[in-house]
Amino acid sequence: MKKAVGLILTLVLVLSVVLAGCGTSTTTKQSGTASDTNQAGTTQQPANKKYKVGILAPAVTHGWVAAVAYYAEARAKELSDQIEYQIQTSSNAEEMTSQLDDLITWGADAIVAFPQWEGMEVPIQKALDAGIKVVNFDIEIAVDGVYRVSGDNYGMGVEGAKYIVDKIGKEGTVVILEVPSSGSVSELRKKGFLDTVAKIAPDLKLLTYATKFTREDGLKDFADILTSNPHIDAVFSMDDETSIGVLQAIREAGRTDIKVITGGGGMQEYFKMMPENEDIWLESALYSPAMVKDAIDVAVKLLKGEEVEKVIVIPTTIVDRTNYKDYLDANSPY
Repeated sequence: MKKAVGLILTLVLVLSVVLAGCGTSTTTKQSGTASDTNQAGTTQQPANKKYKVGILAPAVTHGWVAAVAYYAEARAKELSDQIEYQIQTSSNAEEMTSQLDDLITWGADAIVAFPQWEGMEVPIQKALDAGIKVVNFDIEIAVDGVYRVSGDNYGMGVEGAKYIVDKIGKEGTVVILEVPSSGSVSELRKKGFLDTVAKIAPDLKLLTYATKFTREDGLKDFADILTSNPHIDAVFSMDDETSIGVLQAIREAGRTDIKVITGGGGMQEYFKMMPENEDIWLESALYSPAMVKDAIDVAVKLLKGEEVEKVIVIPTTIVDRTNYKDYLDANSPY
């Protein structure tokens, strides 16, 4: 009898150990399934994890660029419950490339880039190869896999051509101020202008000169252009700051032949000049720096796995002295 009791006790102890071991194994497996992988075996983000978003912009050399940085930081702060962010500015392609490398090392999940210089294809491809989502703001570059948010650069050229022809007719001399250093921005605006002129006013005489998106360059370069050309009917300028410099050069030279100056961007200072210059039609094709907010939103949507269009183009609007009051904004940084 004692042997039977001892045998029963031994079996109970062994069974308890086996069951305890099985229970531990089951608990560990469930824990791993819940916290580390989903049913498809892919990694899930912890509930409190924030996405890392890097924002790269040019150094502030222009009011419009300053506003881009302003709106980018404003939107990043609004999304601070979802993202960690770094905003870096650079003065050339080499500096932006170095900053892009820093963001890769930081562990960025997405990068919103404003690659204003040539030669950014290789470093952006490197970010894509590292599994980082890249959203370009404004600039188009030849790299597969990049998303882009921009204004309608081509449409700005189209509307500029229509505006000039409406004011001076289908004949006359028009100066085109292109900005080769701005890459696709200038290329698209110029193409939209040339394509439209070819259709609606092929007899216009077109003179093309290079400048930059600053009022100082607009003043300096257009002063030389005025010296070389005794008669000009209109100026296709692609930027409001350039246009302010052009207007100053015209006034200082005492010229009265020029009847139209276009622009681009939507600068408050330029808007206020429109009614003050009744002898010249000043025009601006809106290209709001606030669009960078949309680029950041696209980056976050991509990180959440949402479907997003590869290219989002925001249409332009023409502003002149007939409607400028509708676009005045005392709080605008640009």
